[in-house]
Amino acid sequence: MHDEFLCHVTAYGVCGGMWVGVPLGTYRAPTLALAMWWLRDRASWMAERLDPNPDAPYFPPNSMMPVSATAPDVPGVLRAWCGDIFQQELAAEELAAGHLVRIATSDDTTEYELLAESVDALRMQRTLPFLSMPAA
Repeated sequence: MHDEFLCHVTAYGVCGGMWVGVPLGTYRAPTLALAMWWLRDRASWMAERLDPNPDAPYFPPNSMMPVSATAPDVPGVLRAWCGDIFQQELAAEELAAGHLVRIATSDDTTEYELLAESVDALRMQRTLPFLSMPAA
């Protein structure tokens, strides 16, 4: 079993004609349970910021407008992932097996990515023997 995990949250989009990634957070989780908790917490955090409650006291009246019914529902996808026990178990199993886990969703302008990987698996990849090309 893998004991430590690197978790990242990144938003990707076009800026100045180039595809760029903006890191939104990183966490080195000492356990699988904490890695999964952090991924759910960050997915929920992003959903709340992308789709806040318009009745919250810190928003002036009429300061927010609903989006088109055809707009991709990134906050809904993130919230659904947070609440899907089956998907949580699949992600945990993949992480425990040493595989990279990526949860991604996008709208018209931005891709949002949650990523987690085993520190042990990364170390093992670094120790693989170097294969050299034969001299010509």
